[in-house]
Amino acid sequence: MNTTTQRPRPLDGITVVSLEHAIAAPFCTRQLADLGARVIKVERPGSGDFARGYDERVSGLASHFVWTNRSKESLTLDLKQDAALQVMDSLLAGADVLVQNLAPGAAARMGLSFEALHARFPRLIVCDISGYGEGGPYEQKKAYDLLIQSEGGFLSVTGGAGEDEMAKAGCSIADIASGMYAYTGVMSALMLRDKTGEGSRVDVSMLESLVEWMGYPLYYAYQGATPPPRAGAAHATIYPYGPFPTGDGGTVMLGLQNEREWPLFCDKVLVQADLASDERFSANSKRSANREALRALIVETFAQLSAEQVIERLDSAQIANAHVNDMAGVWAHPQLKARARWVEVDSPSGPLPALLPPGCNSAFEPRMEAVPALGQHSDNVLAELGYAPADIQRLREQGTV
Repeated sequence: MNTTTQRPRPLDGITVVSLEHAIAAPFCTRQLADLGARVIKVERPGSGDFARGYDERVSGLASHFVWTNRSKESLTLDLKQDAALQVMDSLLAGADVLVQNLAPGAAARMGLSFEALHARFPRLIVCDISGYGEGGPYEQKKAYDLLIQSEGGFLSVTGGAGEDEMAKAGCSIADIASGMYAYTGVMSALMLRDKTGEGSRVDVSMLESLVEWMGYPLYYAYQGATPPPRAGAAHATIYPYGPFPTGDGGTVMLGLQNEREWPLFCDKVLVQADLASDERFSANSKRSANREALRALIVETFAQLSAEQVIERLDSAQIANAHVNDMAGVWAHPQLKARARWVEVDSPSGPLPALLPPGCNSAFEPRMEAVPALGQHSDNVLAELGYAPADIQRLREQGTV
């Protein structure tokens, strides 16, 4: 736990117990830890959260795990044993929030459903994260991020135009979406408890979280209308809006959002002012319909310029643009460096860089502490619950922790 003297954080004094694995629940609870909550991560003895074994890319640690698990305490418990469930009972008696994304029904079978817990711990908030939510024909269906991207329609609008060119997001977008809705759901439940004195249940579905983010293509295809086509990295209905190659082998991303920008683009970027009055391109719908012809004109101009020269012209015309960065480019991004957004956190492999949480608050510093080793805090947590050293040793010998 953090003992550094500093200004109060929003969730100081809040204790979260988490039965979590993979991304969705760990991402939720890491946000809570960022705001000062004490997060006790309950893991399986010996193996722990299976995301610990996804890869060894971060000085021997898994990239997913490092990203989503800083500032937490790791307690190992074999929840198939009655003695471990007794420990859980003691933990929850002093907790404010339980977050879990176990297999559907698993928490309930251990007596950890909201209904069972609410009777004993009326102030406890329970957040259940699952693929499809409680009830309905998909309740028991396995749900991984890519599968939810598929069920939620994301793949139908992402990727190239060809039948076999659909593409998933390069990050775990369905997990992230559900993790963020779980985080805001827990925050709202804490606010509600301040008014009612009672805990409540937050039921988060990965499918519903991603479908909410699909609002634009859904409404675009309202009542059976043609959905937006897959357009690679370009925009499906606005043009020019997407990546364009440059003469030095680079790529520049640019986007026009309104008709006022079109003549500026023609004059200052393409240096072809008369193109603004070309009937083929006189409105966005026409530019989109004739995008191949317009793209050829843009590529011809950009072929004579470097990426930085194109960006200079775009900036001069106040046309939105961006570098197409790879991961090395993001690590070295000058804006993140100028705003001092990278700090160091400790880990079992030594100090590691970590991005400060988005959304700076002037009143407090976010909690940025170590990524835990498996079971690192088991003895301390058990001691806090009243277990004597001999009791803890016995639990170890019988494989409970």
